[in-house]
Amino acid sequence: MLQRISNVDYLHVMIASFSSILQVGDSCVVNGFSRALAVQREAEIFYGNEGNFPSFNISSRHIPLPQIYENVSTLPHHVKPIIKVNNVNIIGISNSSVVHVGSTKQISLEARVKHIRQELPYGHEQDMV
Repeated sequence: MLQRISNVDYLHVMIASFSSILQVGDSCVVNGFSRALAVQREAEIFYGNEGNFPSFNISSRHIPLPQIYENVSTLPHHVKPIIKVNNVNIIGISNSSVVHVGSTKQISLEARVKHIRQELPYGHEQDMV
């Protein structure tokens, strides 16, 4: 698996959150999975049963992977077997994202987000003031 050597002088990441991966070095398998339920409300009304992500269809829907029908053959020729980078500055990585310095044999990432907007019925906006 080791085809090249990765050399990074300086790597600065301010925030890594929500199933994000910061991998320095080679890896065989990288799996990232993130689920999020984002609710935007016009009024702060809580019913007590919010946050049940598996009750939404998006949590179990099959994600089809594209089929590869072409035969791919490669003959790598590395003139310089070192990947050299001076500086990497990252503000943030989040939601099943990967920053990887090195070689990976297999990688699989999945992020599922359900966005819900709850608005008051028409005419009730005046009650909030």
